[in-house]
Amino acid sequence: MATVTAERTEVSSPDRSSSSGGASSVGGSGRVVAEYAGWVYHLGVNTIGHQYCNLRYLILRGNCLFMYKRDPHENPGVKPIRKGIISHTLMLQELGRRKVNTGEFYVLGFFNRLDGTKKGEIACATPGELCKWYEAFEQAKQQVQTATYDEYDLMSRSGRHRRLNTEDEINLVGHRPRVRRYAQHGLGKLVKIGKGPEMLLRQSSKIGSDKVLNAHVDDETGDALETHDWRCVRTVNGTRIFEDAANSKFSKGILLKSVGVVNASADSVFEVVFNLDRRNRYEWDVVTGDLELVETIDGHCDIVYGKYEAKYKTLWSSKKDFLFSRKWFRGQDGNYIILQMPTAHKKKPNKSGYRREKIPSIWEIKKLASSHHISKCLVTQMVEMQPNFWDKWKGSLSANFEISIPYYLLCQVAGLREYFAANPALTSESPTAIMQPKFLTHSSVNSDADNEDTNDEFYDAIAIDEDEEDSDEDNDDFVDSDPDKNSMGAKMKLRNVSWAIAGLALKKNKAASVVDIELNATSPRVAIDWSQLNGSLRQAKSEQESNCWSSPSGNGFMIRGQTYLTDHSKIAGGDPLLKLMAVDWLKGEDRIDSIALNPKCLVQTEAGKKIPFILVVNLQIPATPNYSLVTYYASERPINKESLLGRFVEGTDVFRDSRFKLIPSIVEGYWMVKRAVGTKACLLGKAVTCKYLRQDNFLEIDVDIGSSTVARSIISLVLGYITGIVVDLAILIEGREEKELPEYILGTVRLNRIKLDSAITI
Repeated sequence: MATVTAERTEVSSPDRSSSSGGASSVGGSGRVVAEYAGWVYHLGVNTIGHQYCNLRYLILRGNCLFMYKRDPHENPGVKPIRKGIISHTLMLQELGRRKVNTGEFYVLGFFNRLDGTKKGEIACATPGELCKWYEAFEQAKQQVQTATYDEYDLMSRSGRHRRLNTEDEINLVGHRPRVRRYAQHGLGKLVKIGKGPEMLLRQSSKIGSDKVLNAHVDDETGDALETHDWRCVRTVNGTRIFEDAANSKFSKGILLKSVGVVNASADSVFEVVFNLDRRNRYEWDVVTGDLELVETIDGHCDIVYGKYEAKYKTLWSSKKDFLFSRKWFRGQDGNYIILQMPTAHKKKPNKSGYRREKIPSIWEIKKLASSHHISKCLVTQMVEMQPNFWDKWKGSLSANFEISIPYYLLCQVAGLREYFAANPALTSESPTAIMQPKFLTHSSVNSDADNEDTNDEFYDAIAIDEDEEDSDEDNDDFVDSDPDKNSMGAKMKLRNVSWAIAGLALKKNKAASVVDIELNATSPRVAIDWSQLNGSLRQAKSEQESNCWSSPSGNGFMIRGQTYLTDHSKIAGGDPLLKLMAVDWLKGEDRIDSIALNPKCLVQTEAGKKIPFILVVNLQIPATPNYSLVTYYASERPINKESLLGRFVEGTDVFRDSRFKLIPSIVEGYWMVKRAVGTKACLLGKAVTCKYLRQDNFLEIDVDIGSSTVARSIISLVLGYITGIVVDLAILIEGREEKELPEYILGTVRLNRIKLDSAITI
């Protein structure tokens, strides 16, 4: 990151600037402003209903956005065709993969939650680029509270500066005045074929290095300890094949995985794996090549039909085909997961002469640290295999693993590695020149909304039993990486263990002080009759019960320790600060908002009104009907308004969005669901839309899971297996300053095998 001076300089709008962008912008308050720039695709619909996809150059300076037809740093004096500000009311949504004209793009949609007419869509060639723009827009939103809008002369009337307001917010729909003038004189002058930005489709727009946008992300931590017991059973062309010797009772068959290191970026590998083109598949896929897109559900889910190679039919005794739904997700750490689950579709019934195979599988593509600017990633493919076949093979009986479909599927990892080795051009980035971002630093501003850790989604739930020894199977996955990486991994392993030694001692010293700091220690405890506070979902009496809840300790979660700002170390969470007193499992035709104001809600009961403070978390689950999982956390003492919890409760929505964190951990459940949900902390206000209701003695947080296509896709998968899932959730407020560390768990809940039909209508 370049060193930036804090001296005051005059900032001009990019359309008047003649510089090449080599210096950072410094506002009148002495605060250096971040600037991101690069090429994107502007998507929309014209006046005659045709969809357009235009290559445009974006500059995001501070919280002000400019759109150009040409790069203003290479063409001084060029004017922006659109401009406006980014406010805290801007909502972002990753819409996933979409086919536009003849290309495939990854789309980012945004809209103003107070004015639905102000919206737009941009797209990038890869999901990695789109994620960087997402982070840039998020950082712009964080600056709203402290930004002085008149630092930028975006608009002027009679030559005088004025402060920007909501009328100046960016809007990428509708037509510019110049386009409207063209429309008045006919469309003939607008027709240009083959000479526009379409010639530049699929060019990369690197809007900045990962060190700038993801400086806070710690790629070495954040993964939960697995309950699997992986054992290598085969090595094929440098790719290791593992068996899950633990053989979890929640798996329908034997779980196998192949692991290999590919010398390419995670984005590049994802594109190749996801590509259905026959010619491309034939270069690395030994068993499938004829793939057909049956239906696109949304940007993160589709249905694919395919056939296994006919040349193997003599080995398998018949022709075989398959039909599966693909769900893909990209984490904030840049890692990918692709779920491939067998399904049925009316367009593809069972075909005569073919046997329909149903083999669930998962692709995981993880970035690896590498030297000399060479991209590397760890590619893992997991499949399920019938236990009877596997047992016969292990017993040296008639079964031959090497001619089975799962074996050929696992060999795809080796094919990918050789494919990229033979095509080095695929691993290099596009030479498209763009301006590197200048990152925001502060000389005199210290705001809760401005932070370096906005998208730290790493946390980690411990998904292993406390009495089970730590295994090092995950470390085996990284043996193929360079020695520096291995030494780094060893350090990280020791760091993860350190919380077990120092963390437990720290908790003993901090436990009492956390309560005293966050709650008003001078106020006497209020005697609460917990028996009078009941929800629609009953409390569990034993772990074997179904359709109930309990409140586990925080020891199954890792949170930021006292020294996190210097060494990123984490500790095991202790007992929750707030007591979980009840859980409601509700349903309705519409989304259930403001549940705490409902007369039937326990918050409105006489017992509820006597409680000093209640935190209501309403997880709104999109389905038919809509569900709401409502948890009620109570405190026997009033909140200290000067504490972190007090600032959160009484603070702004921007502050709450940037700090409220949820950590999931599936304790029991199908392995594909575990992989999809993961165990990484999520800043809910960044991932989905959250609404806050602060009244009387409570704060309600309505979490609209349906506002994110990714979250909606994951929750639809979870609902399909919910009766066999035990899931732990922890909520906390993210600590970002030394005085806010170590973090503490606000509350936890364990949901045991919930039944959908047990939800009640309120």
